[in-house]
Amino acid sequence: MNPLEAVPAIRRIETDKDDLCALEIVGHFTAADLENAYGLLQGAYTEHEKIDLLLRITHYDGFDWGSAFTEATIRGKTQALRHIRKYAVVGGPGWMRIMIGIFGPLTSVETRHFDADEEEKAWHWVGGKPA
Repeated sequence: MNPLEAVPAIRRIETDKDDLCALEIVGHFTAADLENAYGLLQGAYTEHEKIDLLLRITHYDGFDWGSAFTEATIRGKTQALRHIRKYAVVGGPGWMRIMIGIFGPLTSVETRHFDADEEEKAWHWVGGKPA
């Protein structure tokens, strides 16, 4: 990578379980970061009909609102609903816990929020750990 290129805000975390995808969001993310994340998930879907997902959020600094409504993002969210069994969110701003509490029960995805200091519990809940 060219030292002048921005480091992606959404990065893959290697895990010890084939059907577990783990990602980390660091800082501010854009539509390009989300498209990259959905590409990583798409790769997991090609290998496994159902996967679990752990999302670690550190040093959260917002996102581009337009990124939430692109065609690729909407397509990625639709595919996620078909392929994700469990979705653990670790950390992030306080409003995320509220949103997960409201919208989580409206989908077929089993979703839980964990505080940053509960990351070990989140890994246990999805049945894996970082490699």
